[in-house]
Amino acid sequence: MTETTQRTAPGGRSPEFHHAAELLRGLREDLLQDALAYRPLPPMAVDGPVTRRLPGRIRRYAVWAPHALVAAAALMAFSVGYDTTGFFPVALVPAAAVLLTLVRPVAAFWASLLTASAYAAVVGGDGAWPPTVFFSHVVVMTVVAARTRPRAAAWMWAVTGVYGLFVEGVLGGGYGGVGTANVLFAAAFTLLVVTVWQVRRAAREEVTAQRTATAQERSMRTLLEERTTIARELHDVVAHHMSVVAIQAEAAPYRVENPPPELEQAFVTIRENAVAALTELRRVLGVVRAEDYEAPDAPQPTLADLDGLLANVRDAGLAVDKTVTGAVRELPPGVELSAYRIVQEALSNVLRHAPGAAARVEVSYVLGGLGLRVVNGPPRGLGKPSPGAGHGITGMRERIAMLDGELTAGATEDGGYEVAAFVPVARDEAAA
Repeated sequence: MTETTQRTAPGGRSPEFHHAAELLRGLREDLLQDALAYRPLPPMAVDGPVTRRLPGRIRRYAVWAPHALVAAAALMAFSVGYDTTGFFPVALVPAAAVLLTLVRPVAAFWASLLTASAYAAVVGGDGAWPPTVFFSHVVVMTVVAARTRPRAAAWMWAVTGVYGLFVEGVLGGGYGGVGTANVLFAAAFTLLVVTVWQVRRAAREEVTAQRTATAQERSMRTLLEERTTIARELHDVVAHHMSVVAIQAEAAPYRVENPPPELEQAFVTIRENAVAALTELRRVLGVVRAEDYEAPDAPQPTLADLDGLLANVRDAGLAVDKTVTGAVRELPPGVELSAYRIVQEALSNVLRHAPGAAARVEVSYVLGGLGLRVVNGPPRGLGKPSPGAGHGITGMRERIAMLDGELTAGATEDGGYEVAAFVPVARDEAAA
C-alpha cells in the first residue's frame, strides 16, 4: 500500500491556486488598479553623460525631448492611419492613444486595445492588426513600460497576445494587416530593451544611493572619531587639574598653623568634591576610550612645545618658519592643546599633500584671543602627494567649534594652501 500526501497551502487551498491568485493580483495592481490615475510625464533629467555637455540654451529645451518623441510617434501614427483609411476621425484615434501615454499611461494601454476594436468595426479586413494600430500599440506599450515597472510590461505583452489570439481564433479574423505573432515579436523586442534599461537604471540609482549613504556614514564616523580623540585629550587635561585640586585641598590644612575647624572642614569638603568630580568624569568619559587606549605618560602638549614640533617636521624634510606676535601669555589648557593640535595637523597635511613646499606658522596673541595661521606654497619636490584619510580639516573644525572659534581653510592664489583660525579667550580665562 502506498500512502500519498496531498500538499495544501495555508487556508486549505492548493499552492497552484495561490500562485494563480498572486498572478491575478499582480495584473490587478499593474493594469487595473488606478488605471485612470493622472501621472504626467516629468521633464527629463539633463545630468547624463551626453546632455550635461550640451550648451545651456539647448539643455533648457532638452528636458522635453521625451515629450517631443511621443508627439512625433503620434503624428506618424496619424499619417499612417490617414493614408490607409482616408478618414480623419478614425486616423486620429491611434494618435490620441499614443498622446494619452503622456498623462495617463495605464489608461493609454487599454485605449490602444479599444482602438483596435474600433478599427475592427469600422475598417474591416483580413488580418488582426492594421498597420497604424500595430505601430501605435507597440509605441504605447513601449512608453508605458518605460513609465512603470518591468512586471507591467510582461502583463501588457500577455494581455495583447490573449486579445490578438481571441480576435483571430474566435472571431475569425477582423480588419487588416499584421498578424498577432508579428505584434508579439515586435513588442517582445522593444519591451525587453526597455526592461533591461529600467533594470540598469534602477541598479545605477541603487549604487548611487549606497555610495551616498556610505559617504555620509564615513563622514559621520570621521566626525565621531575626531570628537572621541578630542574628548580623550580633554579628559586627561581636566583629570590632571582635578587631581591637583584634590591634592592641594588635602595638603592645605598642614600649611597653616592651628587652622580653625571650619577651615579644615572646608578643605575636606573641597577635596571630597574634587575626588567625586574626578570619579564621575572618569566614569562618563571612560566610554570614549578604546580598549587599547593608554593614557599618555607626559602632560598634553601646549604652544610652548611648538619648537619641538617644528624641529621634528624639519627633520622630515619640511622647511618651516615660526612667527610669534603679541604678548605671549599662558592660555587655558584646552586652548593651548587645541592650538597645538591644529598646527600639528596642518603641518602633517603639508608633508602629505605638498611635498617639497615651504611652510610658515604664525601665532598671534591678541587682546581678544589667539590667532593661528599655517600657510604653505605649491609642491616643489619630485615626490607624489599622499591622499591621506581626509580627517584633518574635520578635526580642526571640531576643535575650533568646541572653543567657539572660527576656522578657514582653502587654496591660495599661488597654488599653496592656508589654514587660519581664531580662538576667542576672555581676559579672565587667560589669567586663570
